[in-house]
Amino acid sequence: MEDDAGLAISRRGMMAGSAASMALAGTATAISAEAQPAAPAPTMPVSLTVNGRRRDLSLDTRTTLLDALREHLKLTGTKKGCDHGQCGACTVLVNGQRINSCLSLAVQHQGDEVTTIEGLGTPEKLHPMQAAFVRHDGYQCGYCTPGQICSAVAVIDEIKAGVPGHATQDITRRAPLTREEMRERMSGNICRCGAYSNIADAMAEVAGAKA
Repeated sequence: MEDDAGLAISRRGMMAGSAASMALAGTATAISAEAQPAAPAPTMPVSLTVNGRRRDLSLDTRTTLLDALREHLKLTGTKKGCDHGQCGACTVLVNGQRINSCLSLAVQHQGDEVTTIEGLGTPEKLHPMQAAFVRHDGYQCGYCTPGQICSAVAVIDEIKAGVPGHATQDITRRAPLTREEMRERMSGNICRCGAYSNIADAMAEVAGAKA
């Protein structure tokens, strides 16, 4: 019995000792990890022309164009919506073409010309599309409006340049400036308030589109 009891105690002691050793090892690992600071993220110099002004930045290579505009250049007119390229709130113009800035790394745009909503017009001199959105109440909460306006400007330019869309009947001919064509091309810009008909009216006014 004594031998059995001694053996049982020995087993319990061994288990307790193992648990204590594991706890101490884990603590030591945590302390070691805290003592070693993480390596700084790699950065690269990036030069952009934003709204007509050259901007020189040094950015983490993982920084999106959207975050470069909002966090580094403080151009907060461009909105972060889904951050997955699904809502269009972050739309800006790069070399005259619209892109979702949340899906594009800033370092990809070395030397590019970027136009945000702030660069389209000013309160004193609105861009025709901005003025049309005001006249037709093309917004409600306004969160998606900067992306809607930038996209609308690009859509009209795309149609005039003969770039076909899914609603284009004949890709060998320049698409007409119709509401159907413009609505299809704007489908990537979501308005959760549902101001779509007013947005279409604003675009139609600027484009001179057929009803």
